[in-house]
Amino acid sequence: MEQDFKTLIDYRFAVHRDKHVIFIHFKPTPELNKWVRSLTGARWSRTHKAWYVLDIPAYRQKFGIEPKAMYYEDYLLGIHQVNHSAMVRFIETLQLKGYSPNTIKTYRNEFGALLQILKNKDVTQLDAERSYFLYCINTLKLSENTLHSRINAVKFYFEQVLGKEKIFVEIPRPKKPTILPKAISPQDVKKLFAVTTNLKHNTMLKLCYGLGLRVSEIVNLKIADIDSSNMQVLIERSKGKKDRYVNLPETILEQLREYYRKYRPKKYLFEGQYGEQYSIRSVQQVFKNALKKAKINKQVGIHGLRHSFATHLLERGTDIKFIQELLGHNDIKTTLRYTHVSKKHISNIKSPLDTLE
Repeated sequence: MEQDFKTLIDYRFAVHRDKHVIFIHFKPTPELNKWVRSLTGARWSRTHKAWYVLDIPAYRQKFGIEPKAMYYEDYLLGIHQVNHSAMVRFIETLQLKGYSPNTIKTYRNEFGALLQILKNKDVTQLDAERSYFLYCINTLKLSENTLHSRINAVKFYFEQVLGKEKIFVEIPRPKKPTILPKAISPQDVKKLFAVTTNLKHNTMLKLCYGLGLRVSEIVNLKIADIDSSNMQVLIERSKGKKDRYVNLPETILEQLREYYRKYRPKKYLFEGQYGEQYSIRSVQQVFKNALKKAKINKQVGIHGLRHSFATHLLERGTDIKFIQELLGHNDIKTTLRYTHVSKKHISNIKSPLDTLE
């Protein structure tokens, strides 16, 4: 239908009420009026005397508009002009080397923090790296994990963008704290599912737990990835750009079919109000609400469902190598962390205090 109206419609982009929107200008006809009113979330602006929708990928695709370009200007806020080209080259090099969007965002933020501190000093002339990282530790009080990310980002710029040889060899890295995965008991997992009555949200949480998925993997699941005939699910281009197959639980199959009949997703298994890919933030909020509703007083994020999947498999005697494959871990050491979380064998050990006569 949009193609039929293409020559009659003028799309314009703007920020309206603090949101990026697409204004739809056209000479009113009964057909066009009916069409624009059928758009989910379409609103009339008295100020602009035009209909508008949110500027999201789903509508750009629907209207045949090019995807929104990556504007470097957004990343240059607070950075002196002398270092603008450094940031642009930094981002472009990350993209050319095929880094994931999440890694690019993290590196960009950490490198940007350095550029903001430098103000009008050219980053290529930086010669006091140790002093900067001591400043991050003593003044900014950065955590060990954040400091590692910042070192990696700055190291990437000097070694990969500028081509300098191993510039940070002499900078000692702080020891990362050993943090064990936070798992939820099977009883609490049941409570989470019981209080989550929304079919989409319930299916989402069950798949996170039942397949041992990362939150990024649940939002990237496509309908085509579900192979009900072989009871398998393809997890495509996950962390480390690896594909893997996981088993589809038999108990979820009928619920999945019911979910599909009700919501009719088109591409992604879980889609938002406007047909766009469900956001990670929204899934996290679903889990947070379920945790509160189930009155589970535990500081744990949705990744805890993946940890629980691994821990509960281990407690039921599943071989650690199989768990490693299902989770998509490259290093068995990562999977072995769950042996420290499992209470099955530890709970059978009696304290010497209990053996005193």
